[in-house]
Amino acid sequence: MRALEEKPCCPEAAARMTKHLTIGGTPVGLTKLDEVMSEVEKMGLPVDSEIGEALLKKIKIFNYVPSSACSQYKRALLEEYHRRNRSC
Repeated sequence: MRALEEKPCCPEAAARMTKHLTIGGTPVGLTKLDEVMSEVEKMGLPVDSEIGEALLKKIKIFNYVPSSACSQYKRALLEEYHRRNRSC
C-alpha cells in the first residue's frame, strides 16, 4: 500500500503523521506532509507552479485548507519542498 493511501489505526498514529509548517505566520499541523513531499518529488515536475499545485492538491486530501488561504498554503508548501530538496 502506498504511503498516501494508509489510514491511521488510532488517534495516536494520526498524531505521529502530523508535522507542523508555518503558514501565513501561524504554525499549522498538516497530516501526511512527509508523504506528500515524497510523492510530489517522485513526480519530477519541472516548474514551481506545477510543483505548488501538486503539493496543494495532495495536502488537501488529508487536511482542511480554507479557500481564502490556498495561496499561503501553496507558498509555504513550496518553500518547504525546496528546503527539503536543496542540494548541498
